[in-house]
Amino acid sequence: MDTKDSRQPRADARANRERLLEIATRAFAREGPGTSLKGIAKEAGVGIGTLYRHFPTREALIEAAHASELARVCDSAEELLRTTPADEALRVWLGRWVDYLTAKHGLAQALRATAVTDPNAVAFPGARALALDAVGRLLDAGVRDGVLRKGIKPLDVLVASNGAAMAALDPDQVNRLLDYLMDAFRARE
Repeated sequence: MDTKDSRQPRADARANRERLLEIATRAFAREGPGTSLKGIAKEAGVGIGTLYRHFPTREALIEAAHASELARVCDSAEELLRTTPADEALRVWLGRWVDYLTAKHGLAQALRATAVTDPNAVAFPGARALALDAVGRLLDAGVRDGVLRKGIKPLDVLVASNGAAMAALDPDQVNRLLDYLMDAFRARE
């Protein structure tokens, strides 16, 4: 078998896994923990055996879907910093973070169900660290650029934005609250 042929199955397996995660994330967010795994496999264009080769249990799929979505949101901080002024990057990222928190109720419900079936499971123990790191990079860039105040703690930013997401009555109110937070974070002359 030549090199090209030996790489193709691995590339196909990676593509299948990524497609399964993408479909599963949407399905769990929409339908919660009872989502049909056969339906996920079918929508991804693979057989149920392929799904189980990548994710041997429903819980493994749920955790991987959540971790993948979290990583996508956190990783977007770097792209935002390359394309947007730091203060605007933070505001856009906070909007994505809040969307992630509010739009993933079904996925969160699925995660809680996973914790009930295996109380010793710790769903992606590095989740908090990923989010704190993303916010820290955004804050550091803003301080370097002189557009954000020094001394803002990444955890405080996450707690405040989480509070806005939970307390707001509608998306417009969430956006106003995030704008108010950004006003508090901006450097003063």
